Amino acid sequence: METAKQTGRNNFSEMVAFLRANTRVRIILVEKTDRLYRNLKDWVMLDELDVEIHLVKEGAILSRNSKSLEKFMHGIKVLMAKNYIDNLSEETRKGMLEKAEQGVWPSVAPLGYRNVEGKNGKRVIEPNPDVAPHVTKMFEWYASGGMALREVSKKARAAGFSYRKSGKSVPTSTVHKIFRNRL
Repeated sequence: METAKQTGRNNFSEMVAFLRANTRVRIILVEKTDRLYRNLKDWVMLDELDVEIHLVKEGAILSRNSKSLEKFMHGIKVLMAKNYIDNLSEETRKGMLEKAEQGVWPSVAPLGYRNVEGKNGKRVIEPNPDVAPHVTKMFEWYASGGMALREVSKKARAAGFSYRKSGKSVPTSTVHKIFRNRL
């Protein structure tokens, strides 16, 4: 799943690359404004490509030759879509904070922990007995001062430290994230 909040969505990037490489293709067919872009950079990027955008549910076609009022209304819809994403993000953070204040772990447990049902029936986290010893060892190795982050990561991978679902080895960036997580 990709977010439209930030630039760099794979499918969007592939579409833009295709449009750049195939200058004869100048039409984009999309359901509605907020399905195409929800951030201003994507809007500017498509505008620079000089494409014709067909917004099916809105019954609109936008192009370089569109009237200023049509472009203005489209710009408002882009800003509304951006606001929707920003508001959704705020509400999600607020909901997670409320859960945390109630003693409920608000999301998937971080690596080294697992989600369980607490005594009060609420979802909490506890150390994962399969993974937590690896995390403890990594902290010990790093705290000794004798190993750099990459060395700790390499040693942890050699000891079998991996993701719980995929079984793939944990990269140095994840070890760094674990070290920075206040939990």
